[in-house]
Amino acid sequence: MQPSSPRKSRKILSILAGLGLGCLILSLFTTGYIDLQSVVIKARTRFDLVNGTPTPTLDLNRWIKLPSNPMHNMTDEELFWRASLVSKVNHYPFKRVPKVAFMFLTRGPLPLYPLWERFFQGHDGFFSIYVHALPGYVPEFGRKSVFYQRQIPSQPARWGEMNMCEAEQRLLANALLDWSNERFVLLSESCIPLFPFPVVYKYLIESKESFVGSFVDPGPHGRGRYNPRMAPEVDISQWRKGSQWFEVQRALAIDIISDTKYYPKFKEFCRPPCYVDEHYFPTMLTIESPSLIAGRSVTWVDWSRGGSHPATFGKGDITEAFLKRVKKDQKCQYNGQESSVCLLFARKFAPNALEPLLEFSSSVLGFNSS
Repeated sequence: MQPSSPRKSRKILSILAGLGLGCLILSLFTTGYIDLQSVVIKARTRFDLVNGTPTPTLDLNRWIKLPSNPMHNMTDEELFWRASLVSKVNHYPFKRVPKVAFMFLTRGPLPLYPLWERFFQGHDGFFSIYVHALPGYVPEFGRKSVFYQRQIPSQPARWGEMNMCEAEQRLLANALLDWSNERFVLLSESCIPLFPFPVVYKYLIESKESFVGSFVDPGPHGRGRYNPRMAPEVDISQWRKGSQWFEVQRALAIDIISDTKYYPKFKEFCRPPCYVDEHYFPTMLTIESPSLIAGRSVTWVDWSRGGSHPATFGKGDITEAFLKRVKKDQKCQYNGQESSVCLLFARKFAPNALEPLLEFSSSVLGFNSS
């Protein structure tokens, strides 16, 4: 037998190499094509096979159901964008029970929480709770507490500075993620409720106005804080003052977190002795939505002792007569009618006031005693 020529051997090797390369390319193309088709099919249908039946993975619940824990990793910019989304359809395609969002702005502990738990008892589904504490604070509520895992991502907030208003916006934005929240009330760790939950709920849900304090103070602590460089966005005739502790409806909550017109002006030109938490929201809402605010707060405070902060009440101050006086402190307008119920909450109460407050929670405040 004649040995194969070198030329013939090289030809055979070239053919085999070409076939191998072709098989490799075909294999890669086929695998990539199948993977690509798989991605396309998943992207188009978003279907999973469960027991052989196509089941959609994108449904309404993914938009309206929220985790039980409000913690998340969104930035404020991302949070405010997500929370400010508004549907142009006037009705909800699901059963919606309007809730009141109770937003606690605190440095840390909530020493009066046992009183609040008694207030909320038996009313699940009609309220939600959000707590903005200083970063790093770890609460110690038990699993059965309504305050368990209700803390939101936070940033430092200092009295009189813009980051205080930013903390309030952050609370509103987190609460707006829940489509069922209709009314939003800002509270502190020293606040107490003055009436049972059904009274507070009905009062807020049925109100045609939001309860934002807004008045003209011609003195040095009012218009005297106005900076002419805030014009033309804010004229001195539009400058308002009001309580930090507001209550707003959903539409105004969205306006507050969406504002880019007034925020820069107040951040730059309202600094101590101009206290931005007393002027920013009252002025902005008076300019933009005057017919939607009542011009008053629903939180009672006592300024009769003078100074930069209202009076604080401790254990020795809490009597039946004192609480009844606070509840009936003044007359007001509610939905165009005169009302004897004007104030739903009160502050400031020291931690040692808890014991007598619990003692009077049923007989004076009207909470369930169980």
